[in-house]
Amino acid sequence: MPPPVFRFAPSPNGYLHLGHAYSALLNADLARASGGKLLLRIEDIDRTRCRPAFEQAIYEDLSWLGLAWDGEVRRQSDHLALYHGAVERLSALGLIYPAFESRAEIARLVAVKETAAPWPRDPDGAPLYPGLGKQLSATKRADLIAAGVPYALRLDMTAAIALAGELSWQELGSGPDGETGSIAARPEAWGDVIIARKETPTSYHLSVVIDDALQGITEVVRGADLFWSTSVHRLLQHLLGLPAPVYRHHALLRDAEGRKLSKSTGSTGLRELRAAGVSPVDIRTMVGLGSAL
Repeated sequence: MPPPVFRFAPSPNGYLHLGHAYSALLNADLARASGGKLLLRIEDIDRTRCRPAFEQAIYEDLSWLGLAWDGEVRRQSDHLALYHGAVERLSALGLIYPAFESRAEIARLVAVKETAAPWPRDPDGAPLYPGLGKQLSATKRADLIAAGVPYALRLDMTAAIALAGELSWQELGSGPDGETGSIAARPEAWGDVIIARKETPTSYHLSVVIDDALQGITEVVRGADLFWSTSVHRLLQHLLGLPAPVYRHHALLRDAEGRKLSKSTGSTGLRELRAAGVSPVDIRTMVGLGSAL
């Protein structure tokens, strides 16, 4: 049986903080304990926020923590054509449609609907897509695209679920309410999620399942905030004929007010902690991992 393959996949849209350190160190510990591999992936599809300086800082912070990875670093921005091909496959199945409402227009539509009753929200708290993109004729869609109107490519969730049927994943960690073991996927909770945009031929949901499959990832270790996103990932894996890794979601590190750590929290940034004289050993203690395996 081949050794397990883990990955750490940060986005270079800010500096790493203690939460990133915990996830990276946990992946490294699990890979080492199982005789497996640890891969590094740079998830840089958001070209408006990702910066080369942040990417370089990722390498510096991980090296300072004493982490090394196997093989070459995979950068998502080098594989946009590959993601576009997956969109085309989903489109050929009749599962993709363009939606032309802006974020502001969507907010207005939700506000109107909520004058009558609460509008459903996804597990992250964002309102489900309320627009009429799915109802536009092929001619109208073509006209809007030809006119240069911005659009998002959305997954027809009802049609996708009808094609895929019931799905589940194997959870070795736990979800927000302690869910573990075999977890029934609930992709319908996300509505018609965005798969790509006019200016970016992929989304996080799409690129992450393609990359995990192509890199041979066998165990995805990540924060519990992505637990229910796995429902969408399982659906896309099934639709695209990709293997499903097992998942291990871990608790999130939080600040003194109980908020999830973010890249804007300088007090938890690895660069700031390093400058203050904190050592890599101290970091392991701070995130609750103790000494290295």
